[in-house]
Amino acid sequence: MDFSSFLTSLITSFVIFVVLMALFTWLSGRPGNKVIYYSNRLLKGMDPSDGGSYASCSPFVWIREALSSSEQDVIKMSGVDTAVYFVFLSTVLGILALSGIVLLPVLLPVAATDDTPNKSLNTTSNGTFSDLDKFSMGYVPAYKHIAALRAAALMSPEVRAEQFVVLVRDIPPAPEGQTRKEQVDSYFKSIYPDTFYRSLIVTNNKEVNKIYKELEGCKKKLVRTETIYAESKTTGKPEGTRPTKKTSFLGLIGKKLDSIEYYSEKISELTPKLEAEQKATLRDKQQAAALVFFTSRVTAASAAQSLHATKLDTWNVMDAPRPHQVIWTNLTIKLFERQIRQYIIYVIVALTIFFCTIPITFVSAFMTLENLKIYLPFLKPIVNNAAIRTVLEAYLPQIALIVFLALLPKLLLFLSKLEGIPSQSHIERAASGKYFYFTVLNVFIGVTVGGTLFATFKTIEKNPNSLLTVLAASLPVNATFFLTYVALRTFVAYGLELSQIVPLIIFHLKKKYLCKTEAEIKEAWYPGDLGYATRVPGDMLIITITLCYSVIAPLIIPFGVVYFGLGWLILRNQALKVYVPSYESYGRMWPHMHMRILAALLLYQLTMFAYFGVKKFYYASFLVLLIILTLIFAYVCNKKFYRFFRDPALEVALHELKEMPHMERIFRTYVPPSLCSEKVEDDQFEDALSQVSRAGSFA
Repeated sequence: MDFSSFLTSLITSFVIFVVLMALFTWLSGRPGNKVIYYSNRLLKGMDPSDGGSYASCSPFVWIREALSSSEQDVIKMSGVDTAVYFVFLSTVLGILALSGIVLLPVLLPVAATDDTPNKSLNTTSNGTFSDLDKFSMGYVPAYKHIAALRAAALMSPEVRAEQFVVLVRDIPPAPEGQTRKEQVDSYFKSIYPDTFYRSLIVTNNKEVNKIYKELEGCKKKLVRTETIYAESKTTGKPEGTRPTKKTSFLGLIGKKLDSIEYYSEKISELTPKLEAEQKATLRDKQQAAALVFFTSRVTAASAAQSLHATKLDTWNVMDAPRPHQVIWTNLTIKLFERQIRQYIIYVIVALTIFFCTIPITFVSAFMTLENLKIYLPFLKPIVNNAAIRTVLEAYLPQIALIVFLALLPKLLLFLSKLEGIPSQSHIERAASGKYFYFTVLNVFIGVTVGGTLFATFKTIEKNPNSLLTVLAASLPVNATFFLTYVALRTFVAYGLELSQIVPLIIFHLKKKYLCKTEAEIKEAWYPGDLGYATRVPGDMLIITITLCYSVIAPLIIPFGVVYFGLGWLILRNQALKVYVPSYESYGRMWPHMHMRILAALLLYQLTMFAYFGVKKFYYASFLVLLIILTLIFAYVCNKKFYRFFRDPALEVALHELKEMPHMERIFRTYVPPSLCSEKVEDDQFEDALSQVSRAGSFA
């Protein structure tokens, strides 16, 4: 890529960002769009104008609000996990800013004034360094702050249901003459006689979920048809037009029926069917897992960390997920099956990483204009056009890579769920780790090494000993690719993030053509969360690229600083006004973030060591000490801090609550919606819903 192509990419990306920012300023002030730009505040019952940004004429008010917001503001609006994410962003930003202060004043003048580059390491096709290539030369976040945030959340006087519950898996077969409920109750009552409240046996809910889903769907459709009928009275005849539907093949053929009567009859038919299936499920479909409730959160925390049986494959107790995070189908998977699944998934991910290296390497090599002309000669007239060539060279490889990476997250989330992980937040952490390794191994290493091997295969074939030299020579060239990639991710991606233009368009289309009820409109605009499973690995890729190329091409450091600085600012606004967290794990993602920052730092040191070694910089051997110190630091952090993020400390759980917990309410939050019924009393569910200690329930 020549300098003009790089400059074209940079300028157009920045112009797109400015346009999207202007759109955000205009669109966010329109009343009809407030559900998109202030959804978090609206869902919390707040006025969108809180803070002064709504309908403001100034395009920079949101920046002032984001900069002036405190960590407690973020926790209040989006939870501890989001606050921890911003600590991650500011930590990486600090590392890169410090690196820039140290490296740029030293390395840029050296690189720019070097008049004698090694002719054997030419980085352009014509044998001379391009203008951009002249800038090429061929670190620790504190745990105490995050631990304090987690401790403060866990010590909160507010009653949180999950702090009084443990998940029990791998329950052995019940003794003869004893039901599963009696087995679980007697076991935990004997160990925790003073604080055991009751238990909820996990059941196979496949059939009851199916009926419940159908019933809820009919209720929604009934409300929709009644709304359409009511609207017809105001727009047509006074008596209105009753909606109709056909019964066969997606409602396209068959007998025409009155929709209101049809859905009313279906509801009347499905309601007793659901109640009967609820009873059958709770009585006959119990599984070898349970949720056990205690009246003390200290007891629950202690139980979650204790070994309860002499055999490791029975009575495994762990902290329970929050009610809406539970993956019910995974709770009953046995220990050894979980381990086998985990190993199989690891193998599948490893094979995916390996085989995806081939298309990514091919794309990174093939999507260069010179190779396009060679392998697709009919494109020569287009590629040879100077203006088109500049645009294609500036965007084609980067866009191809971004599109390829966008197809991966759903697969990794699906594979992580197959491991048998019991909670949604844990699944996202697991998928995030897989995605990180994929991006680093395939994108960073694949593009850097693979593209070079593809382009210089004949040279290496003739002289295999030149492999390291050729790879070293390719690093500055690849730096220009990653410079434009980071710029594109910075300005275009964050511009789209701030403007919310895609969700806005989708919402208005749904509202105009599909939504009839208030519930449907809310579903159309309801925001997601920050999406840690993909956002964190994407950030990790940028920090890895920036660190590893910071010595080779120090010009990349300002781009990394802008990426994380702009990301901190824009996502701060989104966290305060837009996104609603789908779960809260009180910062359990932090060890994963921290370890991967260290992994990026280690890869940076190894890259620097290898690069300086190839350049015959003999003092590079001193970098070995730095690598060893990084490994020691990672080991110390693992042993000293990591466990608190897995298990709540008892001294934290010991803090008093501002009110006594209402145990029956806590218990009810964990009963799956498909098993709840207003007409069916608990005494009909005794086989699965324990009644032990109900007399001891706190009001």
